[in-house]
Amino acid sequence: MIVLVLNCGSSSIKYQLFDMSNNSEVLAKGLIERIGITDGILTHKPAGKDPYKVILDIPDHTIGINMVMEALVSQKHGVIKSIGEIKAVGHRVAHGGENFKESVLIDNDVKRDIEKCGELAPLHNPAHLKGILSCEKLLPGIPQVAVFDTSFHQTMPDYAFMYAIPYEYYEKYRIRKYGFHGTSHRFVAEKACRILNLDYHRIKIITCHLGNGASITAINNGISVDTSMGFTPVDGLIMGTRTGEIDPGVLLYLADKEGLSVSGVNNMINKKSGVAGISQLSSDMRDLESAAGEGNSKALLALKMYSYKIKKFIGAYVAAMNGIDLLIFTAGVGENDFNVRKMICSGMDFLGIEIDEDVNHGVKGKDLVISKPASKVKVMVVTTDEEFVIASDTTVIVEKLTP
Repeated sequence: MIVLVLNCGSSSIKYQLFDMSNNSEVLAKGLIERIGITDGILTHKPAGKDPYKVILDIPDHTIGINMVMEALVSQKHGVIKSIGEIKAVGHRVAHGGENFKESVLIDNDVKRDIEKCGELAPLHNPAHLKGILSCEKLLPGIPQVAVFDTSFHQTMPDYAFMYAIPYEYYEKYRIRKYGFHGTSHRFVAEKACRILNLDYHRIKIITCHLGNGASITAINNGISVDTSMGFTPVDGLIMGTRTGEIDPGVLLYLADKEGLSVSGVNNMINKKSGVAGISQLSSDMRDLESAAGEGNSKALLALKMYSYKIKKFIGAYVAAMNGIDLLIFTAGVGENDFNVRKMICSGMDFLGIEIDEDVNHGVKGKDLVISKPASKVKVMVVTTDEEFVIASDTTVIVEKLTP
C-alpha cells in the first residue's frame, strides 16, 4: 500500500510518500514553505533521483498539496505513475483533546472534533484541518487517517494530568495536561525494546525527545504515566525559544511592568525565551556549544540550565515509577549532541545510570547503547521517525476497511 503522510503547518507542508508493501520504503519526501506568502518554495526529494526545487506563489494549502501531487507523478522527478496509486493519506494532528486515545479514520465527526480542539492548538489544528479538507478535494474517496500527538498520553492518571486550579475550569474548558510528541515517545520506546530484546510491556522507560521543542515522558509497562508538556507545548523543559515551566507570578509581574498584553506574554514565552532568551544568541544548540567553548558565559549558562531541568525531570519520573530500566535520547539534540547527553547523565550513578563517554562521544544520528556494560540502567540513543508511525497507523486502519 502506498501512503502519503502530511504534516501541515500554518504556512508549510511536510510530506513523505511510503510504499508500505515494500519494507516501508520512502519513495519521496519534501517540504512546501511560505504558503500564503510571496515566493513560496517547494523542495522535493525523490528516492534515487535528483532533488527538485521551485519558487512561486502558493496561495493556499490546496494548491500546495496539488503541487506535491504533480511532483510525485512528474516524468522527471516523480516516483509513481499516477495519483491513483496513493491508497491512503495519514495526517499528523497536534491536538486531539480527550476525544482521541488512538489514531482514527477521518469522518465528519472527527473533522468537527479536530476543529473544536483548534482552541487548544490554534497554531496547529486549523492548519491540519486545511490539509484534510484539501485532500478531500484532490483525492476524493481516498481514506484519510488522523494520528494525534496527544493520544499516547491519554493513559495518564487524573492526579498526573490535573492542575491545582478550581475544578470547574476543567469541567468548563477541559484545562488539564495533555502532553505532546506522543508519536515519537511511543516509537522510540518500542524500537529500543526491539533492539534490546526487552518486553515493552514489562519495563520502566524514560524517553527524552530533545529538539527545538522538547519533552520527556515516563512510560511504565507500555503506557504513558506522565509527561512534561502540559495544556500547551510551552510547559515542561526549557526549549529553543519556549520557557518551559515557570512561576506564573513572573508572567503577571512582567505583564504589569512591561505593559504586555495577553498576546505579548504569549509571544514572549513561546518565541523569545528558552535557550535563545537566556543566551541572547541562538536557539540552535550547535551555536551555543560553539560559543560556550569560546568562553561565552550566557551560552554556557543556557546549556547548564537546559541539562539541569532535564535531569530534574528524570529524577521526578524515576520517583513516580519507583525505578527505571531504560533511558532514551531522541530527536535533533538528543540524537546528535553528545555534550548535552553527558551533562544530563553526569552525577546520576546513584540511579544506576553510567554512560560510556567514549561511546557517547561518537554517537550521532544512529541507534546505539551509550551506557557502560555494568550500568544498571540501559541508556540509548534512538533515532525517531514520526512519519513512519503515521504511515504504519494509517496502513493498519485502512487495511481493516477491506473485507
